[in-house]
Amino acid sequence: MNAERAEAAERAVRERHLRRVWARPGTVLGRSGWPPEVGQRLHWHWNYWWQAHLLDTLVDAQLRAPSPERLLLINRFVASVRRRNFGRWINDYYDDIAWLGLALQRVERVGGDDVRPALDAISARLHEGWTDDAGGGIWWRRGDEFKNAPANGPAAIFHARAGETDHALAMTAWLTSTLVDQDSGLVWDGLRVDTGELVKHIFTYCQGVYLGACLELSEVDNVARTIRAAAEHVAPGGVIRGQNGGDGGLFGAILARYLALAALKLPEGEAAATARSLVLTSAEACWAGAVDAPGGPLFSAEWSRPAPALPLPADAPERDLSVQVGAWMLLEAAATLA
Repeated sequence: MNAERAEAAERAVRERHLRRVWARPGTVLGRSGWPPEVGQRLHWHWNYWWQAHLLDTLVDAQLRAPSPERLLLINRFVASVRRRNFGRWINDYYDDIAWLGLALQRVERVGGDDVRPALDAISARLHEGWTDDAGGGIWWRRGDEFKNAPANGPAAIFHARAGETDHALAMTAWLTSTLVDQDSGLVWDGLRVDTGELVKHIFTYCQGVYLGACLELSEVDNVARTIRAAAEHVAPGGVIRGQNGGDGGLFGAILARYLALAALKLPEGEAAATARSLVLTSAEACWAGAVDAPGGPLFSAEWSRPAPALPLPADAPERDLSVQVGAWMLLEAAATLA
């Protein structure tokens, strides 16, 4: 059932959001909104890291149901990212490029076109971001004074999957010593290095990327602690909470992705069962709250409540590509646990 739901979510996102870039044949990216505004029709709103997650979720679908047609789409999508980014793979945000790097590593695994030049460029830039300021870690963006979980978490996963275990361990150790609240087990957002201020916002995706990094490095105690913290603090009623639209539309799904991996990788026990339950309960609520729309189901930004009826209000977060890809990502995660 979850596989069928993931397939329906894929069709909906592809139908409503995937379009050529600047009308160029052979190109494709996700429009950042639906119904699209003029700037969104022209892919003027770039949202680099939303596209990285859209690519990653296309790979999820390819692993669920391999298809030559989808693999061709994935290859076109990868090439279009570089074209829309004006011939470059990287930008000034270390979290953005880490997300794209993770997606491209998985594109390589499913037999996509050669992405090694992109991975090399991303790896070099991520290494450049490491400094000894505040004990280590990479910056959020170049020229900034902020180090955070959203950059260091996915970068640690990227390095671990690239076989750079020592570097991944150093990043994860910095996260553990600097941003993990020892009382609750929750992962804070980041540290302003110039002032020493800890930014203690609690975002679901910070829990997800730290969980993913610890999972790659077999830090089982940290994995179990993070799963417990997520269940207790960011999933009321067993449903991962939403964080509105915009970038927040992806936050809960990132946590769900790594919870599903934990459920598959951990030995049987409380942590694995909790991770599994959080993903499946969230997916059930997400599906139940969807409304019928052209192309397929339209999902709520808050999985515990129904999506608004059509036509969508102008300020509805459900218009955002991030929200719809996030729901699709959740359903793909649930499908792996069938």
